[in-house]
Amino acid sequence: MIYFLYVCLGIIVLMIAFMLVRVIKGPTVYDRLNGLSVIEADTILLFLVLGEIDGRIEMFVDIAITYAILIFVSSVILGKYLGGRKS
Repeated sequence: MIYFLYVCLGIIVLMIAFMLVRVIKGPTVYDRLNGLSVIEADTILLFLVLGEIDGRIEMFVDIAITYAILIFVSSVILGKYLGGRKS
C-alpha cells in the first residue's frame, strides 16, 4: 500500500510540473489561470496523499480544506479583477 501512495505522489508531482510549464508558456492569461487552478487542485491531492503516508490524515485534511477556501477566495478576487467593471 505504501508503494502505491509513493507512486501516486510521484504522479501528482509530475502533473504539477507539466502544469507549471503551461503557466509559464501559456499563450493567454486564461490558459495560465487554468493551469494555475489545476496546480492548486493537485496541491490539495498532494496534501491528502502526504497525510496518508504520514499517518495523520485528519491534520492534513484540515490543511487541505483551509487551502481550498483560500484558493476559492483568491479565484473570486482574481476573476473580479480580470472581468473589469461593467455598469
